[in-house]
Amino acid sequence: MAEGDFLDDRRRASEDDYFRKKDRELIEKMRNAATHDRAKHEMSAKTGLNDPALLEELDALGFTPETISVLPLVPIVQVAWAEGGITAAERTLLVRLARARGIAEGSPADRQLSDWMAQQPSPDVFARATRLIRAMLDAGSSEGGRLSADDLIKYSESIAAASGGILGIGKISPDERATLAQIVATLKARG
Repeated sequence: MAEGDFLDDRRRASEDDYFRKKDRELIEKMRNAATHDRAKHEMSAKTGLNDPALLEELDALGFTPETISVLPLVPIVQVAWAEGGITAAERTLLVRLARARGIAEGSPADRQLSDWMAQQPSPDVFARATRLIRAMLDAGSSEGGRLSADDLIKYSESIAAASGGILGIGKISPDERATLAQIVATLKARG
């Protein structure tokens, strides 16, 4: 075999390897896109949201079809954090509400809630999530459909009253009242 033939064979083998690698990358991209599209479709079905921008916002906030059930609890978590920390009583109420909503212990949604109770989400996460809940309520989604804005406000007030006050006086702090007012304004707004 001549040296030129050997180099041609090496070059062809190298080109073949390159194109096989590119094919694998393209196939992986296509699989990822299909998985992402299925997740968006599932999120749309669960939330009742059809607007691609709203679905992208859910995705940007880290919600998945497995964690979307915890989204309606965001305002309640926000009230729990209003004074800078979540008390044991507030934690107990949050977990009880999660279980009543069908969020199983150890599930992705439960882990998300636990993360939020351990580390306070940013004000932007609270604001964006509450706007998305309002959109879900307007759309009549299955996730939001079992809870109304009034239910979410009532649960938020229960969390606010869970650990405050002495002998029932001043149970809801000024910080909690301000947070509640903000949540009420967003949830009661008509889109």
